[in-house]
Amino acid sequence: MSLRTPLARVRHLGSAKDGTHHWWLQRVTALALVPLLLWFVISVIGMLGADHRSMVDWVSNPVTAALLILLIIATFYHAVLGLQVVIEDYMHDRVARMAVLLLVQGLGFLLATVGVISVLSLLF
Repeated sequence: MSLRTPLARVRHLGSAKDGTHHWWLQRVTALALVPLLLWFVISVIGMLGADHRSMVDWVSNPVTAALLILLIIATFYHAVLGLQVVIEDYMHDRVARMAVLLLVQGLGFLLATVGVISVLSLLF
């Protein structure tokens, strides 16, 4: 027995079978961000008063660079996932919603790429 109306079945409206995966991805990225952000904040507080060369040396450490890259990717991916939910829930015009979703995803990818390239340029 289905809880969907016959009209919904004909129009294929209903579950996109995608929401649980999206929800889990958002929770996993949030969980990954907790230790990464704690590490980053503690590290930056420890570097207060350091000069530019010290900061460059800090980022040039391979472990630090790897953690920074993970932080950048997780942060932007988590942000895009969250914004996607808000846009899908509150924008009702399909064309505008699709345009804004593409813009948000493109900007997230672009900014994450710039961040990763910046860290890699300091590493190498």
